[in-house]
Amino acid sequence: MKQRLLAIILVLLSTQITNAQLLSETSEFTRQDTLRGSITPQREWWDLTYYHLDIKVDPDNKFISGKNAIQYRVLKQDSILQIDLQPPLKLTKAIQNNKDLLIKHDGNAHFITLENIQHIDSIMSIDVYYEGHPREAVNAPWDGGISWKKDNNGNHFIASSCQGLGASVWWPCKDHMYDEVDSMQISVNVPAKLMNVSNGRLRSVERIEDTKTYTWVVKSPINNYGVNINIADYTHFSEVYNGMAGNLDMDYYVLKDNLEKAKEHFKDAPKMMKAFEYWFGQYPFYRDGYKLVEVPYLGMEHQSSVTYGNQYKNGYLGKDWSGTGWGLKFDFIIIHESGHEWFANNITNKDIADMWIHESFTAYSESLFLDYYYGKEAASEYVIGTRKNIANDKPIIGNYNVNSEGSSDMYFKGSNMLHTIRQLVEDDKKWRDILQGLNTTFYHQTVTTEQIENYVSKHSEIDLSAFFNQYLRTIQIPTLEYELSKKGLKYRWTSIVDGFDMPIKIKINEDEQWLYPKKEWNILKTESKIVSFEVNPNFYIESKKI
Repeated sequence: MKQRLLAIILVLLSTQITNAQLLSETSEFTRQDTLRGSITPQREWWDLTYYHLDIKVDPDNKFISGKNAIQYRVLKQDSILQIDLQPPLKLTKAIQNNKDLLIKHDGNAHFITLENIQHIDSIMSIDVYYEGHPREAVNAPWDGGISWKKDNNGNHFIASSCQGLGASVWWPCKDHMYDEVDSMQISVNVPAKLMNVSNGRLRSVERIEDTKTYTWVVKSPINNYGVNINIADYTHFSEVYNGMAGNLDMDYYVLKDNLEKAKEHFKDAPKMMKAFEYWFGQYPFYRDGYKLVEVPYLGMEHQSSVTYGNQYKNGYLGKDWSGTGWGLKFDFIIIHESGHEWFANNITNKDIADMWIHESFTAYSESLFLDYYYGKEAASEYVIGTRKNIANDKPIIGNYNVNSEGSSDMYFKGSNMLHTIRQLVEDDKKWRDILQGLNTTFYHQTVTTEQIENYVSKHSEIDLSAFFNQYLRTIQIPTLEYELSKKGLKYRWTSIVDGFDMPIKIKINEDEQWLYPKKEWNILKTESKIVSFEVNPNFYIESKKI
């Protein structure tokens, strides 16, 4: 969600994009950006299998201490292992086979020298200990870290958020998107009058003097930024949803004063589940359940532990991004952040430069929710209405290997790009099959943009390579230039990449038909004078009469 302000220059992309002059961003990236954003040699030789994060949170002093037991499979022999943890937190100790290990600290990256031979295919483990005052979130979730707040009754109200910034802002881990841990245990010790809610299912609550340790178990692969802690004087209610894969536990943790409001407002959650299982296929985390957890910031897509802070209002804090009224028919945070369970948590980008995979599909899920309950016209009006928020400031795809996000246009422009593909596919069943197919083909996987592009092209039976180049890698919007004359309609595409030849639907004298523009001028002859001409607004393009 956090964007870097980077200069945009014209560059020639790789040979994959033949002869296309595309826009990209450039900036002065640092060694720390590379250590954070690339698959370094000290990361690539080992594959995550299990975490046990075991920590104590001291709210009065805003202090965290504890350890992470990291289990991994050896892919090739090496002796240096990279663990990430951001200052002011300190990685104090690393132990393997009861031996203290040498740690070389390099900013956010910590290189641990292992003494035992790392045999290929062996399962090894290492315990890393840490402590300190984690970075405090300034404007969560955009400027994340730990939010140390109080509720209206003076109780601590604490939550983590770290997308983009990285999970290493509050716990030590292999902080890169490409390698998701297979399963995880999260043990959090807090003052006894408070409760910690994390991902997965609650295994135990252990009383230790004036504290309690809450242990949660995640049985599905999970990305680092999807892991969370939420600490408050919570109350709990739940329901069982009869879904595509059987009974699904849906649990809700809210501040006690908000219980009655939540019971009414959270009715959007099972409605969401019904609509998204229809469009995307079964909820990906039946083994871990589904939770909505109230937090002191707007919300975030933490896996199986979706956080909520939309003040029990419809829309986005009562605002409709589309300006059509349709956005006030649902609670934006419940719908959008839960949509990420399919796109972000089930299908996860390998590199944050491809974060459009998370945000474009999920922004489009809002209109699909409307489609399910209010019809296709309502859905179209909503997504078209969001176009006024598109900045076209830089490409949607960011720089690779340096932890660099692209433009925030990955939301509104990305959703309109997908809506345009839906028009090209035409058959709504086929479109739904594509969305469901993505979630089954890439189930619990990390992916690249190219994998998503190739899948959609193959299963739509449309070559969308130039289309994706246009919308993901440039800030140019295809423009239909046209002229009306006695001979008919003269037309062509401008502001396009090489090979872009997307057909569109138009109306001439109220007669709808397909038009097939290219970069060269063409003429569509008509039998009668053109009285009216209209481009179907479901296609995200611009038009210019000359």
